[in-house]
Amino acid sequence: MPFDPIRSLAAVRHEFGEHGGVNMSIEASTTFTVMHADTMPEIFGGRVGPESEGGGCYLYGRHFNPTVYVLGRYLAALEGTEAAYCTASGMGAIAPTVMQLCSPGDEIVASHTIYGGTHALFEHFLPARAGVRVRFVDASDPAQVEAAMTDRTRAVYCETIANPTLDVADIPRLAKIAHARGAKLIVDNTFSPLVVSPAQLGADIVVHSMTKFMSGCSDIIAGAVCGTREFIASLMDTHHGALMLLGPTMHPAVAFDLALRLPHLGLRVAEHSRRAMLFAERLQNLGLPVWYPGLPDHAGHATLKAIMNEGFGFGGIFGVDLGTRERAFALLDTLQNKHMFGYDAVSLGYFETLMSCSGASTSSELSDEEQRAAGILPGYVRISIGYTGDIEDRWRQFETALAEVGALTPARR
Repeated sequence: MPFDPIRSLAAVRHEFGEHGGVNMSIEASTTFTVMHADTMPEIFGGRVGPESEGGGCYLYGRHFNPTVYVLGRYLAALEGTEAAYCTASGMGAIAPTVMQLCSPGDEIVASHTIYGGTHALFEHFLPARAGVRVRFVDASDPAQVEAAMTDRTRAVYCETIANPTLDVADIPRLAKIAHARGAKLIVDNTFSPLVVSPAQLGADIVVHSMTKFMSGCSDIIAGAVCGTREFIASLMDTHHGALMLLGPTMHPAVAFDLALRLPHLGLRVAEHSRRAMLFAERLQNLGLPVWYPGLPDHAGHATLKAIMNEGFGFGGIFGVDLGTRERAFALLDTLQNKHMFGYDAVSLGYFETLMSCSGASTSSELSDEEQRAAGILPGYVRISIGYTGDIEDRWRQFETALAEVGALTPARR
């Protein structure tokens, strides 16, 4: 039977609150007692922990917290991994993950089309501060990935659906390439929760910015690392664990809040995808350059169809090229300030539409040359479509704004 993330979540999401409530309780304590003094060194040594026989053994809020731990179990169920743990941000998941795997002199092979913050971490911070070299390649071409790997490569890094160009990673093939050289495949699944399950396709570690679709309300900053029990335990090791020692700790109240949003994540993702498909098809019919992996002529369409889970669509993000940055800015201003279509803002996965000119915002950490190599055009607008309002009303707003900024020629109207 194919992996079903919704069924997997339902199988573990049956927690009772402290007093019998239908939701789990929030454990706000920063420190935890032990019933016997000889238990403390066992926890510090990693020999006992939350899953120990006879009940969870907790130490300190920067280590495992019961509420955050339960949310991690939910994420592991959704991704089909043995374990997961949640962090204070998406970058708070990515940075400790790669630092746990790499030592000075090691290398990472990464897609050249990734979130700007991740690119800055890889291009500038890791080489300068940690002595880790990152080789950027076109990850949609597995041959480039294979050619870039050396004996010092410890990880291959990609995004399932790339930010912002929506390139699709061939995860099974990338996993084979990484594993053949003894490296781990890390996949950022932020753009495609539920749509794709990377761990079921060979990925070793899956990271998320839970700030986006998983939150859905643009009110919480959070991240997650999903992988084997051994890897999650290594991240929390009191002597060498990057999560434990760097301290990107999620607050238990945030974990509780996010846990209540996961049960309806599938409904939200499906509606985001439905609307994105409609807009992409209509934009294509108008003759505009549009990026959306649900379109048959998208370069990653066949790959995504082969690896996606059924029932969630092709994702809630599409892109359109306005030709110039000036026209892109004009469209954003018109949509937000005249038609109240959405917000000119970074981030994605909100119930309202969020849109931005990628080269001038979330990909601005890349140089002009790097943006060209990644296929990020000056007038490219990334749109995370919301699900509020009548879809036909929203389309009329969008089409009208396109005409008002001169993006539609008479033949396209």
